[in-house]
Amino acid sequence: MRATIWGMMIFVLATAGSQAAPGDDHWNHWRGPLGNGVAPTATPPTEFSDTKGVRWKAAIPGRGSSSPVVWGDSVFVTTAIPVAGGQGELDFRILCFDRSSGRETWSRTAIRATPHEGTHETNGYASASPCTDGRHVYAHFGSQGTFCFTMTGEPVWQRDFGDMHTRNEFGEGSSPTLAGNLLIVPWDHEGPSKLIAVDAATGKTVWETPRDEPTCWATPLITTDGRGRQQVVMNGENAARGYDLATGKELWRCGGQTVRPCASAVAAEGIAFIGSGFRGSFLGAFDLAGDGDLAGGKHVLWTRSQHTPDVASPLLSEGRLYYYKEKTGLLSCIDAASGTPHYETRRLPGMSRTYASPVAAGGHVYLTDRSGRIVVIKDAAALEVVAENDMREGVDATPAPVGDALFIRGERHLFCVAARHE
Repeated sequence: MRATIWGMMIFVLATAGSQAAPGDDHWNHWRGPLGNGVAPTATPPTEFSDTKGVRWKAAIPGRGSSSPVVWGDSVFVTTAIPVAGGQGELDFRILCFDRSSGRETWSRTAIRATPHEGTHETNGYASASPCTDGRHVYAHFGSQGTFCFTMTGEPVWQRDFGDMHTRNEFGEGSSPTLAGNLLIVPWDHEGPSKLIAVDAATGKTVWETPRDEPTCWATPLITTDGRGRQQVVMNGENAARGYDLATGKELWRCGGQTVRPCASAVAAEGIAFIGSGFRGSFLGAFDLAGDGDLAGGKHVLWTRSQHTPDVASPLLSEGRLYYYKEKTGLLSCIDAASGTPHYETRRLPGMSRTYASPVAAGGHVYLTDRSGRIVVIKDAAALEVVAENDMREGVDATPAPVGDALFIRGERHLFCVAARHE
Protein backbone atom coordinates (compact mmCIF):
# COMPACT_ATOMS: atom_id res chain seq x y z
CA MET A 1 0.00 0.00 0.00
CA ARG A 2 2.82 2.43 0.81
CA ALA A 3 4.22 2.11 -2.72
CA THR A 4 0.79 2.93 -4.15
CA ILE A 5 0.47 6.00 -1.94
CA TRP A 6 3.95 7.18 -2.94
CA GLY A 7 3.08 6.77 -6.60
CA MET A 8 -0.10 8.82 -6.20
CA MET A 9 1.67 11.56 -4.28
CA ILE A 10 4.48 11.77 -6.81
CA PHE A 11 1.82 12.22 -9.49
CA VAL A 12 0.11 15.07 -7.66
CA LEU A 13 3.07 16.95 -6.24
CA ALA A 14 5.48 16.88 -9.12
CA THR A 15 2.93 18.14 -11.62
CA ALA A 16 1.73 21.09 -9.57
CA GLY A 17 2.53 24.30 -11.41
CA SER A 18 3.62 22.43 -14.55
CA GLN A 19 2.10 22.05 -18.00
CA ALA A 20 3.23 18.42 -18.03
CA ALA A 21 0.78 15.72 -16.97
CA PRO A 22 2.28 12.30 -16.21
CA GLY A 23 -0.22 10.42 -18.38
CA ASP A 24 0.66 12.45 -21.44
CA ASP A 25 2.92 11.03 -24.12
CA HIS A 26 6.01 13.07 -23.45
CA TRP A 27 9.28 13.54 -21.60
CA ASN A 28 9.38 17.32 -21.41
CA HIS A 29 12.45 17.83 -19.21
CA TRP A 30 15.70 15.97 -18.63
CA ARG A 31 14.25 14.37 -15.46
CA GLY A 32 10.88 13.67 -17.06
CA PRO A 33 7.33 14.89 -16.41
CA LEU A 34 7.57 14.19 -12.66
CA GLY A 35 11.02 15.72 -12.17
CA ASN A 36 12.05 12.48 -10.43
CA GLY A 37 13.32 10.44 -13.37
CA VAL A 38 10.13 8.36 -13.73
CA ALA A 39 8.02 7.80 -16.86
CA PRO A 40 4.72 6.53 -15.39
CA THR A 41 3.18 5.20 -18.62
CA ALA A 42 6.22 4.24 -20.71
CA THR A 43 7.08 0.64 -21.55
CA PRO A 44 10.44 0.73 -23.36
CA PRO A 45 12.38 -2.45 -24.19
CA THR A 46 14.85 -3.95 -21.77
CA GLU A 47 17.11 -5.54 -24.41
CA PHE A 48 18.67 -3.49 -27.21
CA SER A 49 21.96 -2.27 -28.69
CA ASP A 50 23.16 0.08 -31.42
CA THR A 51 21.60 -2.37 -33.92
CA LYS A 52 19.19 -4.57 -31.97
CA GLY A 53 15.72 -3.11 -31.43
CA VAL A 54 16.65 0.16 -33.12
CA ARG A 55 13.63 1.83 -34.66
CA TRP A 56 15.91 4.56 -35.99
CA LYS A 57 19.13 6.38 -35.32
CA ALA A 58 20.13 9.84 -36.49
CA ALA A 59 23.55 11.41 -36.64
CA ILE A 60 24.00 14.51 -34.46
CA PRO A 61 26.65 17.01 -35.59
CA GLY A 62 28.94 18.72 -33.10
CA ARG A 63 29.17 17.89 -29.44
CA GLY A 64 26.80 17.96 -26.51
CA SER A 65 25.68 15.97 -23.49
CA SER A 66 22.24 17.54 -23.15
CA SER A 67 19.46 15.00 -22.88
CA PRO A 68 16.71 14.56 -25.48
CA VAL A 69 13.21 15.77 -24.66
CA VAL A 70 10.06 14.47 -26.33
CA TRP A 71 6.62 15.96 -26.91
CA GLY A 72 4.06 14.40 -29.22
CA ASP A 73 5.74 13.68 -32.55
CA SER A 74 8.86 15.74 -31.82
CA VAL A 75 12.22 14.90 -30.23
CA PHE A 76 14.52 17.83 -29.42
CA VAL A 77 18.27 17.92 -28.73
CA THR A 78 20.85 20.70 -28.56
CA THR A 79 24.42 20.71 -29.78
CA ALA A 80 27.43 22.97 -30.34
CA ILE A 81 29.06 22.64 -33.77
CA PRO A 82 32.53 24.04 -34.57
CA VAL A 83 32.36 26.69 -37.30
CA ALA A 84 34.86 26.02 -40.08
CA GLY A 85 37.62 28.62 -39.91
CA GLY A 86 35.91 30.23 -36.93
CA GLN A 87 38.88 30.07 -34.54
CA GLY A 88 36.88 28.55 -31.70
CA GLU A 89 33.48 29.88 -32.80
CA LEU A 90 30.59 27.48 -32.26
CA ASP A 91 27.17 27.16 -33.84
CA PHE A 92 24.81 26.67 -30.88
CA ARG A 93 21.90 24.78 -32.36
CA ILE A 94 18.65 23.03 -31.51
CA LEU A 95 17.48 20.13 -33.67
CA CYS A 96 14.02 18.58 -33.97
CA PHE A 97 13.51 14.98 -35.14
CA ASP A 98 10.33 13.19 -36.10
CA ARG A 99 9.61 10.73 -33.31
CA SER A 100 8.37 7.95 -35.58
CA SER A 101 10.99 8.02 -38.33
CA GLY A 102 14.00 9.90 -36.97
CA ARG A 103 13.84 12.32 -39.88
CA GLU A 104 15.20 15.76 -39.04
CA THR A 105 12.18 18.06 -39.29
CA TRP A 106 14.02 21.28 -38.50
CA SER A 107 17.29 22.68 -37.22
CA ARG A 108 17.83 26.23 -35.97
CA THR A 109 20.89 28.16 -34.94
CA ALA A 110 20.27 29.91 -31.64
CA ILE A 111 23.53 31.88 -31.83
CA ARG A 112 27.06 31.71 -33.17
CA ALA A 113 29.61 32.66 -30.55
CA THR A 114 33.09 31.95 -29.20
CA PRO A 115 33.00 30.80 -25.56
CA HIS A 116 34.78 33.19 -23.20
CA GLU A 117 36.34 30.41 -21.11
CA GLY A 118 37.26 26.74 -21.34
CA THR A 119 35.42 23.65 -20.18
CA HIS A 120 36.26 20.29 -18.63
CA GLU A 121 37.57 17.68 -21.08
CA THR A 122 34.45 15.58 -20.51
CA ASN A 123 32.08 18.53 -20.87
CA GLY A 124 31.17 20.43 -24.03
CA TYR A 125 29.25 23.65 -24.51
CA ALA A 126 25.79 22.14 -25.00
CA SER A 127 25.25 20.43 -21.65
CA ALA A 128 21.99 22.02 -20.50
CA SER A 129 18.96 20.05 -21.67
CA PRO A 130 16.07 21.74 -23.46
CA CYS A 131 12.54 21.70 -22.06
CA THR A 132 9.10 22.13 -23.59
CA ASP A 133 5.47 22.67 -22.63
CA GLY A 134 4.05 21.66 -26.01
CA ARG A 135 3.66 25.29 -27.05
CA HIS A 136 7.30 26.33 -27.05
CA VAL A 137 10.67 24.66 -26.72
CA TYR A 138 13.45 26.31 -24.73
CA ALA A 139 17.17 25.91 -25.42
CA HIS A 140 19.58 27.13 -22.75
CA PHE A 141 23.25 27.63 -23.53
CA GLY A 142 24.26 29.43 -20.32
CA SER A 143 26.61 32.30 -21.13
CA GLN A 144 25.50 32.24 -24.77
CA GLY A 145 21.87 32.88 -23.82
CA THR A 146 18.45 31.32 -23.39
CA PHE A 147 16.25 30.89 -26.47
CA CYS A 148 12.56 30.22 -27.02
CA PHE A 149 11.23 28.68 -30.24
CA THR A 150 7.82 27.58 -31.42
CA MET A 151 7.33 23.85 -31.85
CA THR A 152 7.99 24.36 -35.56
CA GLY A 153 11.28 26.16 -34.98
CA GLU A 154 10.34 29.83 -35.28
CA PRO A 155 12.24 32.09 -32.85
CA VAL A 156 10.06 33.77 -30.20
CA TRP A 157 12.48 35.44 -27.77
CA GLN A 158 16.01 35.28 -26.45
CA ARG A 159 17.77 36.48 -23.30
CA ASP A 160 21.41 37.12 -22.47
CA PHE A 161 22.10 36.89 -18.72
CA GLY A 162 25.82 37.63 -19.05
CA ASP A 163 28.91 35.44 -18.74
CA MET A 164 29.31 32.69 -16.19
CA HIS A 165 32.70 31.92 -14.66
CA THR A 166 32.67 28.33 -13.46
CA ARG A 167 34.90 26.67 -10.90
CA ASN A 168 38.24 25.71 -12.50
CA GLU A 169 36.64 26.32 -15.91
CA PHE A 170 34.77 23.03 -15.56
CA GLY A 171 32.07 24.47 -17.84
CA GLU A 172 28.35 25.03 -17.60
CA GLY A 173 25.48 22.57 -17.49
CA SER A 174 22.50 23.38 -15.25
CA SER A 175 19.20 23.09 -17.11
CA PRO A 176 16.20 25.42 -16.85
CA THR A 177 12.86 24.15 -15.57
CA LEU A 178 9.33 25.01 -16.63
CA ALA A 179 6.74 25.78 -13.95
CA GLY A 180 3.41 26.74 -15.46
CA ASN A 181 3.93 30.16 -17.04
CA LEU A 182 7.45 30.53 -15.65
CA LEU A 183 10.82 29.35 -16.88
CA ILE A 184 13.22 28.97 -13.93
CA VAL A 185 16.85 29.61 -14.91
CA PRO A 186 19.67 28.64 -12.48
CA TRP A 187 22.75 30.87 -12.48
CA ASP A 188 25.31 29.65 -9.93
CA HIS A 189 28.96 30.41 -10.71
CA GLU A 190 32.06 32.11 -9.30
CA GLY A 191 30.51 35.54 -9.82
CA PRO A 192 27.21 36.87 -8.47
CA SER A 193 24.88 33.87 -8.40
CA LYS A 194 21.11 34.01 -8.68
CA LEU A 195 17.93 32.18 -9.52
CA ILE A 196 15.85 33.80 -12.26
CA ALA A 197 12.19 33.35 -13.18
CA VAL A 198 11.14 34.65 -16.59
CA ASP A 199 7.76 34.73 -18.27
CA ALA A 200 7.81 31.65 -20.49
CA ALA A 201 5.84 33.40 -23.23
CA THR A 202 7.84 36.64 -23.39
CA GLY A 203 11.20 36.04 -21.69
CA LYS A 204 10.70 39.03 -19.38
CA THR A 205 12.02 38.72 -15.84
CA VAL A 206 9.31 38.06 -13.25
CA TRP A 207 11.65 37.77 -10.27
CA GLU A 208 15.37 37.39 -9.59
CA THR A 209 16.77 36.14 -6.30
CA PRO A 210 20.47 36.45 -5.32
CA ARG A 211 22.17 33.27 -4.08
CA ASP A 212 25.27 33.19 -1.90
CA GLU A 213 26.58 30.17 -3.78
CA PRO A 214 29.64 29.31 -5.87
CA THR A 215 29.39 27.11 -8.96
CA CYS A 216 26.64 24.50 -8.77
CA TRP A 217 25.48 22.29 -11.64
CA ALA A 218 22.13 21.25 -10.17
CA THR A 219 18.83 21.90 -11.92
CA PRO A 220 15.83 23.38 -10.06
CA LEU A 221 12.99 21.08 -9.00
CA ILE A 222 9.42 22.37 -8.85
CA THR A 223 7.26 20.71 -6.20
CA THR A 224 4.59 21.42 -3.57
CA ASP A 225 4.99 21.24 0.19
CA GLY A 226 2.56 19.99 2.81
CA ARG A 227 1.04 23.47 3.14
CA GLY A 228 0.22 23.69 -0.54
CA ARG A 229 3.05 26.12 -1.29
CA GLN A 230 4.72 25.66 -4.65
CA GLN A 231 8.48 25.64 -4.19
CA VAL A 232 11.63 25.79 -6.28
CA VAL A 233 14.09 23.41 -4.62
CA MET A 234 17.80 23.88 -5.36
CA ASN A 235 20.97 22.19 -4.27
CA GLY A 236 23.96 24.33 -3.29
CA GLU A 237 27.43 24.09 -1.76
CA ASN A 238 26.58 26.41 1.13
CA ALA A 239 23.03 25.14 1.60
CA ALA A 240 20.14 23.33 0.03
CA ARG A 241 17.22 25.74 -0.27
CA GLY A 242 13.55 26.11 -1.08
CA TYR A 243 12.09 29.23 -2.71
CA ASP A 244 8.54 30.43 -3.14
CA LEU A 245 7.68 29.85 -6.80
CA ALA A 246 5.50 32.96 -7.07
CA THR A 247 7.94 35.47 -5.58
CA GLY A 248 11.40 33.89 -5.43
CA LYS A 249 11.56 34.45 -1.64
CA GLU A 250 13.77 31.99 0.20
CA LEU A 251 11.59 29.82 2.46
CA TRP A 252 14.14 27.50 4.06
CA ARG A 253 17.75 26.42 3.92
CA CYS A 254 19.97 23.71 5.35
CA GLY A 255 23.73 23.33 5.20
CA GLY A 256 25.70 20.12 5.02
CA GLN A 257 26.21 19.63 1.28
CA THR A 258 29.65 19.01 -0.23
CA VAL A 259 31.62 21.20 -2.64
CA ARG A 260 30.56 21.88 -6.26
CA PRO A 261 27.26 19.95 -6.10
CA CYS A 262 25.84 18.55 -9.34
CA ALA A 263 22.96 16.27 -8.35
CA SER A 264 19.45 17.71 -8.52
CA ALA A 265 16.76 17.23 -5.90
CA VAL A 266 13.82 14.85 -6.13
CA ALA A 267 10.65 15.09 -4.04
CA ALA A 268 7.34 13.49 -3.08
CA GLU A 269 4.80 13.71 -0.22
CA GLY A 270 6.12 17.16 0.66
CA ILE A 271 9.62 15.78 1.26
CA ALA A 272 12.69 16.67 -0.82
CA PHE A 273 15.79 14.48 -1.10
CA ILE A 274 19.00 16.38 -1.78
CA GLY A 275 22.55 15.13 -1.88
CA SER A 276 26.11 15.58 -3.14
CA GLY A 277 29.24 13.46 -3.15
CA PHE A 278 32.41 15.28 -4.18
CA ARG A 279 35.04 15.66 -1.45
CA GLY A 280 32.56 14.45 1.11
CA SER A 281 29.19 12.76 1.27
CA PHE A 282 25.74 14.02 2.18
CA LEU A 283 22.17 13.01 1.45
CA GLY A 284 19.20 14.32 3.40
CA ALA A 285 15.41 14.16 3.52
CA PHE A 286 13.83 17.57 4.14
CA ASP A 287 10.25 18.29 5.16
CA LEU A 288 9.33 21.16 2.85
CA ALA A 289 6.83 22.56 5.37
CA GLY A 290 9.75 23.93 7.38
CA ASP A 291 10.81 27.58 7.44
CA GLY A 292 14.16 29.27 8.02
CA ASP A 293 17.30 27.30 8.89
CA LEU A 294 16.33 23.62 9.17
CA ALA A 295 19.72 22.39 10.46
CA GLY A 296 19.34 20.26 13.57
CA GLY A 297 15.56 20.57 13.58
CA LYS A 298 12.60 18.26 13.13
CA HIS A 299 12.24 19.09 9.44
CA VAL A 300 15.46 17.23 8.64
CA LEU A 301 13.98 13.74 8.66
CA TRP A 302 17.16 11.74 8.07
CA THR A 303 20.64 12.14 6.66
CA ARG A 304 23.33 9.86 5.24
CA SER A 305 27.05 10.57 5.21
CA GLN A 306 28.53 7.94 2.91
CA HIS A 307 28.20 6.56 -0.64
CA THR A 308 26.20 9.56 -1.89
CA PRO A 309 25.71 10.73 -5.52
CA ASP A 310 27.93 13.21 -7.35
CA VAL A 311 27.25 14.00 -11.03
CA ALA A 312 24.22 11.78 -11.62
CA SER A 313 21.04 12.76 -9.79
CA PRO A 314 19.07 10.24 -7.72
CA LEU A 315 15.97 8.48 -9.02
CA LEU A 316 12.83 8.41 -6.83
CA SER A 317 10.45 5.61 -7.79
CA GLU A 318 7.80 3.79 -5.74
CA GLY A 319 9.19 5.10 -2.47
CA ARG A 320 12.75 4.07 -3.27
CA LEU A 321 15.81 6.21 -3.95
CA TYR A 322 18.36 4.84 -6.41
CA TYR A 323 21.73 6.54 -6.78
CA TYR A 324 25.39 5.90 -7.51
CA LYS A 325 28.29 6.39 -5.15
CA GLU A 326 30.04 9.47 -6.56
CA LYS A 327 30.68 8.75 -10.28
CA THR A 328 31.66 5.11 -9.78
CA GLY A 329 28.54 3.26 -10.91
CA LEU A 330 28.28 1.55 -7.50
CA LEU A 331 24.52 1.49 -6.97
CA SER A 332 22.56 1.97 -3.76
CA CYS A 333 18.82 1.67 -3.21
CA ILE A 334 17.30 3.01 0.00
CA ASP A 335 13.84 3.42 1.48
CA ALA A 336 12.91 7.06 0.96
CA ALA A 337 10.72 7.26 4.06
CA SER A 338 13.36 6.06 6.53
CA GLY A 339 16.70 6.31 4.73
CA THR A 340 17.29 2.62 5.47
CA PRO A 341 19.21 0.80 2.72
CA HIS A 342 17.69 -2.02 0.71
CA TYR A 343 21.21 -2.52 -0.66
CA GLU A 344 24.35 -0.38 -0.94
CA THR A 345 27.26 0.16 -3.35
CA ARG A 346 26.52 -2.87 -5.50
CA ARG A 347 28.71 -3.35 -8.55
CA LEU A 348 26.74 -3.89 -11.75
CA PRO A 349 28.19 -5.55 -14.87
CA GLY A 350 29.88 -3.02 -17.15
CA MET A 351 29.17 -0.05 -14.88
CA SER A 352 32.25 1.87 -13.77
CA ARG A 353 31.76 5.61 -14.41
CA THR A 354 28.47 7.47 -14.62
CA TYR A 355 27.23 10.89 -15.67
CA ALA A 356 23.70 10.09 -16.89
CA SER A 357 21.04 9.81 -14.19
CA PRO A 358 18.95 6.66 -13.62
CA VAL A 359 15.44 6.56 -15.08
CA ALA A 360 12.49 4.27 -14.37
CA ALA A 361 9.77 2.98 -16.69
CA GLY A 362 7.65 -0.13 -17.06
CA GLY A 363 8.75 -1.66 -13.77
CA HIS A 364 12.45 -1.32 -14.61
CA VAL A 365 15.35 1.02 -13.86
CA TYR A 366 17.78 1.98 -16.64
CA LEU A 367 21.38 2.64 -15.57
CA THR A 368 23.81 4.20 -18.05
CA ASP A 369 27.60 4.06 -18.00
CA ARG A 370 29.75 6.63 -19.82
CA SER A 371 31.00 3.84 -22.08
CA GLY A 372 27.51 3.39 -23.53
CA ARG A 373 26.64 0.32 -21.47
CA ILE A 374 23.04 0.41 -20.23
CA VAL A 375 22.11 -2.06 -17.50
CA VAL A 376 18.45 -2.71 -16.76
CA ILE A 377 17.32 -3.86 -13.32
CA LYS A 378 13.95 -4.53 -11.72
CA ASP A 379 12.38 -1.51 -10.05
CA ALA A 380 12.27 -3.32 -6.73
CA ALA A 381 13.83 -3.45 -3.29
CA ALA A 382 15.88 -6.52 -4.21
CA LEU A 383 18.57 -6.10 -6.86
CA GLU A 384 17.83 -8.14 -9.99
CA VAL A 385 19.68 -7.53 -13.25
CA VAL A 386 17.33 -7.99 -16.20
CA ALA A 387 19.55 -7.08 -19.16
CA GLU A 388 22.96 -5.74 -20.19
CA ASN A 389 23.09 -3.55 -23.30
CA ASP A 390 25.79 -1.75 -25.25
CA MET A 391 25.26 1.25 -27.55
CA ARG A 392 28.91 1.07 -28.71
CA GLU A 393 29.45 4.80 -28.28
CA GLY A 394 29.76 6.97 -25.21
CA VAL A 395 26.58 8.13 -23.46
CA ASP A 396 26.62 10.98 -20.93
CA ALA A 397 23.04 12.19 -21.50
CA THR A 398 20.14 10.81 -19.49
CA PRO A 399 17.90 8.63 -21.71
CA ALA A 400 14.23 9.56 -22.22
CA PRO A 401 11.62 6.77 -21.93
CA VAL A 402 8.40 7.63 -23.79
CA GLY A 403 5.66 5.28 -24.99
CA ASP A 404 7.22 2.00 -26.12
CA ALA A 405 10.61 3.58 -26.79
CA LEU A 406 13.81 4.76 -25.13
CA PHE A 407 15.55 7.78 -26.71
CA ILE A 408 19.31 7.67 -26.12
CA ARG A 409 21.64 10.51 -27.02
CA GLY A 410 25.14 9.17 -27.62
CA GLU A 411 28.37 10.89 -28.61
CA ARG A 412 27.49 10.74 -32.30
CA HIS A 413 23.90 9.59 -32.66
CA LEU A 414 20.39 9.90 -31.30
CA PHE A 415 18.90 6.41 -30.98
CA CYS A 416 15.28 5.37 -30.71
CA VAL A 417 15.13 1.80 -29.39
CA ALA A 418 11.63 0.42 -29.23
CA ALA A 419 9.72 -2.59 -27.99
CA ARG A 420 8.28 -3.10 -31.47
CA HIS A 421 8.79 -1.74 -34.96
CA GLU A 422 6.02 0.28 -36.57
